[in-house]
Amino acid sequence: MERSAVQWMVEPLRKYATFPGRARRKEYWYFILFNIILGLVAGGFDIGFGLRSFANGGIGIVGGLVSLALLLPSIAVTVRRLHDLDKSGWWFLIGAIPLIGAIIMLIWMCTQGTAGRNRFGPDPLAADTLARDFA
Repeated sequence: MERSAVQWMVEPLRKYATFPGRARRKEYWYFILFNIILGLVAGGFDIGFGLRSFANGGIGIVGGLVSLALLLPSIAVTVRRLHDLDKSGWWFLIGAIPLIGAIIMLIWMCTQGTAGRNRFGPDPLAADTLARDFA
C-alpha cells in the first residue's frame, strides 16, 4: 500500500533526530515541500499579526520558531538521504561551500539511491522495508 503525500511529509518528524538508516527521495522531497508550505504559513502569520513586515525584512517570531523546530529533522533526513547514496552524513557539510556545494547537494538529492543493502541499512525501496516501516 502506497503512502499518501501527507504521510511522507511527516515521516521525518516521526524520525525527528534519527540519523542512522536511509531515506528515499520521496521522503526527502515531500519533507522539503512540507518545510516550504509551513514556512509560507508561518510567514503569513508573522505578517498578519505584525510580527514581521517586508519593509524591515528578517524573520518573524512564528517563522523563527518553525525554522528552529524543523532544523534537526531537516538535517536528519538529509543525512539519511546521503546514506541512501552510500555517502557519509558528513558530506552534508559540502553544502556550506557557496554555489558549488548547493549544486552538488541538489544533484545528490535527486539521484536514485544504491540498489539493495549498503553499509547504512536495507534499501528503502524494497517491498519488505516499506511494509515494515508503514505497518
